[in-house]
Amino acid sequence: MKRIALIGATGSIGRNTLDVMARSPDRFVLTVAAARQDDVGMTEICQRFAPARAILVDASAAARLRTRLTELGLETEVLSGADALVAAVADGAVDTVVAAIVGAAGLPSTMAAVAAGKRVLLANKEALVCAGELLIAAAAGSGATLLPLDSEHNAIFQCLPQDHTRPPRGVRRLWLTASGGPFRGMSRRALANVTTAQALKHPNWQMGPKISIDSATLMNKGLEVIEAHHLFGLPGAAIRVLVHPQSTVHSLVEYIDGSFLAQLGSADMRIPIAHALGWPERIDSGAPSLDLLALARLDFAEPDLDAFPCLRLAFAALDAGGTAPAILNAANEVAVDGFLNGDLSFVAIADVVNEVLNRLGTSSAHSIAAVLDADRAARDMAMQVVKGAVCG
Repeated sequence: MKRIALIGATGSIGRNTLDVMARSPDRFVLTVAAARQDDVGMTEICQRFAPARAILVDASAAARLRTRLTELGLETEVLSGADALVAAVADGAVDTVVAAIVGAAGLPSTMAAVAAGKRVLLANKEALVCAGELLIAAAAGSGATLLPLDSEHNAIFQCLPQDHTRPPRGVRRLWLTASGGPFRGMSRRALANVTTAQALKHPNWQMGPKISIDSATLMNKGLEVIEAHHLFGLPGAAIRVLVHPQSTVHSLVEYIDGSFLAQLGSADMRIPIAHALGWPERIDSGAPSLDLLALARLDFAEPDLDAFPCLRLAFAALDAGGTAPAILNAANEVAVDGFLNGDLSFVAIADVVNEVLNRLGTSSAHSIAAVLDADRAARDMAMQVVKGAVCG
């Protein structure tokens, strides 16, 4: 029986994880459920799964949750604050941590889980983007197991030799696939007038707002390139991106003998979640089987870096190293918020990120403190750039 701490329990990944867990109640028990402030969603989770502890980072939301659970007669202990979250993932009552908080906010708890030697299922790509070298080093020191939940990285993991050498032996390149998002084929000029509603309407996947916008700009794929570099130990030059609108081939591994191994499946996040939860065994995900007879075609194309420069910026940040990826990520989070709030145009997201990268110098990412300092500086700078764009 695996004892699960689900961090980001009320989000899309969290809900899908709970769905998979519920299909194998003899394998998993929810010990800790954590989120930022959704007390209503957390109440439903506590009613269904009865975790020992529920954590909401926001203190007011935690107080509301405590009242709700008391009225329902539920015994789940309610805690609040980031420190409670960090302590919970390192606790001996937990052996598996699903890290699904969106953004750099998930970095401290992810690092705590890794440092404690847990089995960590990573859906929070920003933790690896911002502090990948530190996380990989901490995992090597603690004996933690890192399993990717992103569909692309999970696909690569499934296609690699299972001796877990870094870099993997016999591999020439990793190929990350991207659907192209809702604006595939559009020019940068045409993208200037797209709306938030259009950007949020992903053609294949049901995702939260931030990752949906990142998918539309291709920044999500850029972050995944950096993530793949850290997870699998290959340089940026050995990682390629292909636009694949069907989202059927989730990624590929190219070997030096000319072979390609690809993982195919329905566009359903329960598949990689089930793989990581059950690994090294296979368990039921609840996802529909891929209908091979209905596949009329599989298309692949080069990404358009002129129309979608965020991908190019991500490759440049990976090449620069140090705190550049953390700066990239932080500036992007602020810029995406600006777009969602109506303060920026879609194309201005990349402009803000580029401006912040140019203004802030890159330093060594030798500690979590250094990474968080770079993150704060980038956010402050990005907010100034966004404000200038609005006022201008």
